[in-house]
Amino acid sequence: MEDIQMAQLRVFWLSAVLILAVTPLAQTAAANSPPEQLSRVPPPARVVDLKASDGTILRASYFAAAKPGPGVLLLHQGNRTRQSWDDLAGQLASAGINTLTLDMRGFGESGGKHQNWPREDKPVKKIWADDIDAAWKYLTSQPRVNADVIGLGGAGLLGVDNAVLAASRHSSEVKSLALLSGETFLRGQQFLRQASQLPGLFVVADEDEDPPTEEVMEWIYGVSSSPDKRLVHYAGKKAPWKGFEDTGANAGGSHGTDLFKTHPELPGIIADWFVTTLIKTPGHAPVESLASASILNQIELPGGVAQVAQLLTKARQKDPKAQLFPEVVVTIMGYNHIAAGETKLGVEIMKLVVNAYPDSADAYDSLSDAYLANGEKDLARQTAEKALALLDSHAAPASSWSDTEERRKLIRDGAQDNLKQLGVPVDH
Repeated sequence: MEDIQMAQLRVFWLSAVLILAVTPLAQTAAANSPPEQLSRVPPPARVVDLKASDGTILRASYFAAAKPGPGVLLLHQGNRTRQSWDDLAGQLASAGINTLTLDMRGFGESGGKHQNWPREDKPVKKIWADDIDAAWKYLTSQPRVNADVIGLGGAGLLGVDNAVLAASRHSSEVKSLALLSGETFLRGQQFLRQASQLPGLFVVADEDEDPPTEEVMEWIYGVSSSPDKRLVHYAGKKAPWKGFEDTGANAGGSHGTDLFKTHPELPGIIADWFVTTLIKTPGHAPVESLASASILNQIELPGGVAQVAQLLTKARQKDPKAQLFPEVVVTIMGYNHIAAGETKLGVEIMKLVVNAYPDSADAYDSLSDAYLANGEKDLARQTAEKALALLDSHAAPASSWSDTEERRKLIRDGAQDNLKQLGVPVDH
């Protein structure tokens, strides 16, 4: 087994990684690193005219990807037009995602009469739904668009509510949402409570010109039942309320797509979200600690590990790729109990991690540490060898959260150290 100083060093190092993963400072640092998949040269957009069901002409822009791939439909807020999405739409197209932006009826270059956003299900909401479905039909009919893998983005009251309601009408095809500074009401909330397999990115700033937006977005984030959700929360000072979104009073740079100017990294964050949830792992995103807080708390309760294992089994009966918690957080939890001398509980926690992340060499290496600390030498040998075999196969990343050469070396060194302590010859 590793000596006590080395074991403590690994625990402290992992704990440092966890702190960096969940603090706003780390979110900002990560946000400033643009996704590798994104090109800085967006393709030109094609302006298209769409005919609504009543004959009204709606103007849209289509940003085509260079090869077949998923699609995204972006809906603007009540004091902006489709052009507010241009930068993000270009990044998405460069990353392989065909993107359509739409001027809502009465906005920008679209025909029809502008109407203020209503809370109730008034006739205008049915008109907007029909208009958006016309845009949906255009996007999904394009020859290079995978019509079964679509994302929706919305900003402000107008965009967020319509994006969620559109997702409810096309729930089989919509695999991801990105919602900025807005709100959805009873029908939309009911859908989000039921849509446990729909990843959602929620973005809000404390300085939003409509101050209730922060609380409302956090509420909607909590309403969403998907464990594959993420909250990007820009901290700041509360702004004074000066008017509703669609009166034109809100223009301070902290609402909806206006955030792109004050936080220029945000389009890259959203683009990376859609790349992950539409291309890399359609319909899935890495589970974040905030979204899985109740699961993490349950693991620490008496009998909690077994209960969470049962929940994972049930979730995977519906969705074989379902995840309930982030690998790195529960791994740290296991090491914390091992360091406290609770080695049997440490083993159970590390087994839970392997069950959730069976392709992770890191998970098997950590389980090997737990078995060794608990005196189960044969199992420690088997799991260390499994960790090395996974590393050598390159069939999957070293872990769900990191696949750097430095991380691979740390895992390899740990597994080999365990084998040496067990008297097993190790090939370098």
